[in-house]
Amino acid sequence: MKKILLLGGSAQQIVAIETAKRLGYYTVLCDYLPDNPGQNYADKFFLVSTTDKEAVLEVAQREKIDGILAYASDPAAPTAAYVAEKMHLPGSPYAAVETLCEKDKFRKFLKEHGFFTPNAKGYDNIDEAFLDLKNGAYRFPVIVKPVDSSGSKGVDRIDTIDEAYPKLKNALQFSRNKKVIVEEFVEKLGYQIAGDGLSIDGKLAFRCFANDHFNPNCVNPFVPISASFPYNMPDEIHNKIHSEIQRLISLLDMRTSTYNFDIRIDKDCNVYLMEVAPRDGGNYIPQIIDHAVGINLVECSVRAAMGDSLPAVTITSPKGFWSYYAVHSLSDGVLEKIEIAPWAQKHIVENHIIKEPGDKISAFTGANTTLGILIMQFESMEKMLDMMDHSEKWIRVVLR
Repeated sequence: MKKILLLGGSAQQIVAIETAKRLGYYTVLCDYLPDNPGQNYADKFFLVSTTDKEAVLEVAQREKIDGILAYASDPAAPTAAYVAEKMHLPGSPYAAVETLCEKDKFRKFLKEHGFFTPNAKGYDNIDEAFLDLKNGAYRFPVIVKPVDSSGSKGVDRIDTIDEAYPKLKNALQFSRNKKVIVEEFVEKLGYQIAGDGLSIDGKLAFRCFANDHFNPNCVNPFVPISASFPYNMPDEIHNKIHSEIQRLISLLDMRTSTYNFDIRIDKDCNVYLMEVAPRDGGNYIPQIIDHAVGINLVECSVRAAMGDSLPAVTITSPKGFWSYYAVHSLSDGVLEKIEIAPWAQKHIVENHIIKEPGDKISAFTGANTTLGILIMQFESMEKMLDMMDHSEKWIRVVLR
């Protein structure tokens, strides 16, 4: 039986383990959390950090794996590429994956190759970043991010020099490599673009774009609370975005891989590739895409990692209107209940709420603080956008 090593065993990553087992592979799991639920599904479990490249390589060599996958995990994607390259397993070049996963390297690459990208620079010294901001190296507002975190943790907007230092310091604490990036804010036309894609032998064979939704009342208002499909722009915008992603994939010599997108277009419809992460999206985005277009990107990821042939895929428009909604709290506390209006419940197709009454919960500051995910379906674009933009009309998190 061929072996696959999976990096990460959170509740949202269990689907990759189950898919690998359904396809007939022996599943080995690495995760640094001793209480991760994935270990109850994998055939074998190692308590090893998915960002420790050498430790994961040691496990991979000992287990004589045939493929490795970091499903829906930015931090683990470079580890998977590193191990695959060392062991001559299927995958894209480690240097390319690292470029996509480290925000400062990504911005530099985009600039060098003539993509639209904001003025940006990485810093391992926040005093230097502060001086550059003070001395006019950037036009306010700017965004500060850890270069290597995921789930929008540590991301913040800086509008004046007076608020710069504490926000730089906060972003730094979320970086494993103790490095941040400062970049000028890109004003967007319409919604920020989310979604997933798939390249096969370097060709962008599939992509499905969505509208990103945010809650301005959250402690971290830069964490998406929803992605709704399809993206509400005309085909020519979809095609223009596709062309820029393909150019990036070709320049990096990416091979067969799934991707998660964060993209903006400006008032002139210029495409800004904010993030092109070489992995499936979190928050059940692949499952939504499967509902909407009938393409199972989880299976594609597993098969790609194992070097097996993929099912035929084509770019098709979603059938109907679909979204995820990240159930979240605006403050810390103990959960009493989650109230969903009766009229809204008919839109819920799958309920993946993981918190129960009596659980201690945190304010929504990143994907790791969600109370769970709802997969939803709607009869119209108008209804979907209204409910995702105004979730206070139909859902309420009540604390004790």
